[in-house]
Amino acid sequence: MKAMVLEEIAPITSNPLELRRVPDPAPGPGEVRVRVRCCAVCRTDLHVIEGDLPRATLPIIPGHQVVGTVDQLGEGCSRLAVGDRVGVAWLRTTCSTCRFCRAGRENLCEEQRFTGYHADGGYAEFATVPEAFAYPIPDGFDDVHAAPLLCAGIIGYAALRRSELPDGGTLAIYGFGSSAHVVIQIARHRGCEVYVVTRGEGHRRLAREMGAAWVGADAADMPVKTDSAIIFAPAGELVPIALEHLEKGGTLSLAGIHMTPIPELDYERHVFYERDIHSTTANTREDGRNLLAEAAAVPVRPHMTTWPLEEANRALNDLKADRINGTGVLVMTDD
Repeated sequence: MKAMVLEEIAPITSNPLELRRVPDPAPGPGEVRVRVRCCAVCRTDLHVIEGDLPRATLPIIPGHQVVGTVDQLGEGCSRLAVGDRVGVAWLRTTCSTCRFCRAGRENLCEEQRFTGYHADGGYAEFATVPEAFAYPIPDGFDDVHAAPLLCAGIIGYAALRRSELPDGGTLAIYGFGSSAHVVIQIARHRGCEVYVVTRGEGHRRLAREMGAAWVGADAADMPVKTDSAIIFAPAGELVPIALEHLEKGGTLSLAGIHMTPIPELDYERHVFYERDIHSTTANTREDGRNLLAEAAAVPVRPHMTTWPLEEANRALNDLKADRINGTGVLVMTDD
């Protein structure tokens, strides 16, 4: 099969992913093989490629927002059938027995493993996944529009849950990339007002088009304090700014898997009056199922830019340079 392979950690500007012919994977016991139709690109892919996350498996095929059809079943599979359309997300497996797994918090499991990081992902024509961690895709989404929901959507949804946004409340979003442009659609569907702080004019324009109550480049210009806030940008310097613009009793959710250092906080100015800070760690399968159901009900419509698989380096360079409005998706092309 064709695949984009990372041999060694390197800056994405060096175009480190190599197009190769590698053996088709075979599903192990309890796994299914998926013929990949498309795979969205994600900032987490950049963190893997550039070494912001601890080194795991190399060489590796990145990609963890996969949509495709089941074409082989491993031993013991019974829930899915050949031909089923499924999604593959970041969370690949957990131990299922630890206190976190038993409490419904499998995203905190010490034994969790991730797609495109510990095991090969979706920048390829085929990928395998444990059957229990594959998501049926609602019929209302075509393949390309479903792909961003499998990480940008799921993590955004988890971050929204962690922000404790009240019904009809106000939400500030810092950074307006792939996750944020899904979250704004869900928040507005719930009757909430959304205020967006983002540097790029293209991102500000998209936020306005998607119904933000206010959009700006500087939080100091935000006309109100909000009930909740989510930081999607991997920029620790935004934490005190976001806290300062929260209402008393408000909650700040940190959505990134990686963030630059957070500056010193002033207790009175930033934290007092029962302001909370909640990090968001990966996701649970329940987050994924709930996100897909609510996204179908809204319905969420991601904004897309597509590239052929062979241009994964270019797509990721565009992502790093903030040249993508919404989400970028790699699509499989016939030879």
